[in-house]
Amino acid sequence: MRNPLNRRLPRELKSESGKYIVIFIFVCGMIAIVSGFLVANDSMVTAYDEGFTKYNIEDGNFELGAKADDKLIEELEKQNLTIYENFYKEEKTGGFDSTLRIFINREKINRVCLMDGRFPESENEIAIDRMYADNNKLTTGEEIELGSKTLKISGLVALSDYSALYSSPSDLMFDASKFGVSVMTREGYDSINDKNLHYSYSFKYDNPPGDDEEAKKMSDDFIDVLSEKAIESMNYVTNYIPEYSNQAIIFTGDDLKGDNMAFTVFLYLVIAIIAFIFAIMTSNTITKEANVIGTLRASGYSRGELVRHYLTMPMIVVLIAAAVGNVLGYTCLKDYMADAYYGSYSLPTYVTLWNADAFIKTTAGPLILMFIINLAVLEDKLRLSPLKFIRRDLARKTKKKALHLNTKIPILHRFRIRVIFQNIPNYITIFTGVLLANVILLFGLGLDPLLTHYEHDITSNMICDYQYLLKAGQETKTDGAEKFCAGALDTVDIKHKSETASVYGIAADSRYIDIDFKDGVYITNAYSEKFGLHKGDTLKVKEKYSHDEYSFVIDGVYYYPSSIAIFMDQDKFNETFDNEDGYFNGYFTDNEITDIEDVYIASKITQDDFTKVSRQLEISMGNMMTLFVGFGVIMFVLIIYLLSKIIIEKNAQSISMTKILGYKASEIGGLYVLSTALVVAASLLITIPVCNVLMDKLITVAMSGYSGWLPYYVPFSVFVKMAALGLGSYAVVAALQYIKIGHISKSDALKNAE
Repeated sequence: MRNPLNRRLPRELKSESGKYIVIFIFVCGMIAIVSGFLVANDSMVTAYDEGFTKYNIEDGNFELGAKADDKLIEELEKQNLTIYENFYKEEKTGGFDSTLRIFINREKINRVCLMDGRFPESENEIAIDRMYADNNKLTTGEEIELGSKTLKISGLVALSDYSALYSSPSDLMFDASKFGVSVMTREGYDSINDKNLHYSYSFKYDNPPGDDEEAKKMSDDFIDVLSEKAIESMNYVTNYIPEYSNQAIIFTGDDLKGDNMAFTVFLYLVIAIIAFIFAIMTSNTITKEANVIGTLRASGYSRGELVRHYLTMPMIVVLIAAAVGNVLGYTCLKDYMADAYYGSYSLPTYVTLWNADAFIKTTAGPLILMFIINLAVLEDKLRLSPLKFIRRDLARKTKKKALHLNTKIPILHRFRIRVIFQNIPNYITIFTGVLLANVILLFGLGLDPLLTHYEHDITSNMICDYQYLLKAGQETKTDGAEKFCAGALDTVDIKHKSETASVYGIAADSRYIDIDFKDGVYITNAYSEKFGLHKGDTLKVKEKYSHDEYSFVIDGVYYYPSSIAIFMDQDKFNETFDNEDGYFNGYFTDNEITDIEDVYIASKITQDDFTKVSRQLEISMGNMMTLFVGFGVIMFVLIIYLLSKIIIEKNAQSISMTKILGYKASEIGGLYVLSTALVVAASLLITIPVCNVLMDKLITVAMSGYSGWLPYYVPFSVFVKMAALGLGSYAVVAALQYIKIGHISKSDALKNAE
């Protein structure tokens, strides 16, 4: 026989259509976003992982000061690996400011994925990275000026070993607008000037390591042999980086996989809040229908039947929302999320894959979470006897007396306080929702000023306009040019992964760096903040390509936010690293050096090199920030609206009685709506500082896994905007609740009279 209770479901849906429509839209939208993201993310992760085999990505690479002879290669390949030439040149582009790294089209190692057009076939053709082309508004068929040559862009490509366009492994962030990679034919490559030729070699192990730990051991063994054999052959190692620590290769994969977990946690957190809202709604319904429930129980209905009845509507709403959300995710939003990744990374072409994991996370997961939370609430709420329901005596414990409030408090204030105490569960959920919404808002509103402040801070505290690093010491007559020594050491810290720290040997009377050196060294504030080192501490660092370690006493901290760096006296530098007296390999200057040939210049560091972090993050995250702000506001409004609506409905009888006593709807709103307003305002005041602390901790933890340092900074104006958005959103909700109060009839006071 059909359960008569099922006939109530359509009526309940109709009478509570407002709440169910709002929840449906919110859950559907959330699941659509996460589903689209997970589908695109998983498809890209699969393409990324398969690319290691498909494109034969290297196990590491090294660079030598000169081309290796056959004997050196033979000696190195005895270490059970194969070495491939992977030379490249770099040239400045004409018409816009950028540097292009040029390879011969690779067919054996680090193969290239063609995204558009075709590979170059003649000397005057070039295929450039697809993301670099997008950022500089270049398309297939156009021409690009490279040094003194004009080349035709034959196609757009993705280089498998440059999914993130890091020009140097020590960079804090890649730069896909002012740095790009490309491939040419051998004839085309040979026609490019050799002044910026790099003798880079890639290698593949004959027996690949099983994990990063084994890869590190194999890498450490190989670098020892490489350093020794290079010296024996009158050569030297200028750079070495194994695949497991090569940011140009691994950054994309780490980010893709990290985002998957972050979005899943975020989805379940939002669903949990929605589940609690449903539970509060159901609890309120049970309170309103206590007499009916008691009568049904007395008529023979079991508690289980009633639990299933009250579970049905929330589960149906979430099930339909999940189904529609997944359809939208797989159709509309999948491409949007994929485009967001293609706007950040140079990924190869991917194929959309059916993702069972995404389906489980966005359908089964929310349904199970909704079921468990609502079942727990219903089981607890419906344990009372039928008689208690009939009497509307739903309290577990009989209160001996009401909470005493000082009679000196005005009556209306006491009334509001009691409204707050009576709705504690609702207000706790409001607080939680406001906290989550503010975290999203802070991320959306805070990133742009953080990057602006960082860019201003580093450009305002540059040592000089130009830093020249030389391959060999050369004299210059450039006005104001000051000699310095430069090197690189790896950090040693158990809490952070090892990264490269720049080491400067500074002249005692430097005009650019005002430091009074003693026996120790100075570190930059970026080094100090990231690693928690201060004046008087001992700094430990090691050689990049050997096991030699150094310990220095920190004499002070120098404010230089752009770099993890160490400053020491120039004579101490040369003594420490066994250089000849008077050795130098760099210049500080505010004027461009023109009397040193390019062949002797290893690199020129300018303002652009220091601002690549802010530029790239603005490109990668700019469009997403608006999405975060919009979602945060919508989430705030929906949670406040649903819960404040429940509070009004829960107190409908009291509101009706108050109307009979002569109070106007506006005055009653001052009791109920203002009570919620006070809670919302208090929630904003509490959660905004909490969000600030949480975001600071999150960025600190996030930066511990990357090279460099991005200090946390949010101006006070962002918090004002957050508060204004919160209060403005609640003003809209309050207006709707005033309308709701106006619709409550005086006759409601006669219903359910005890």
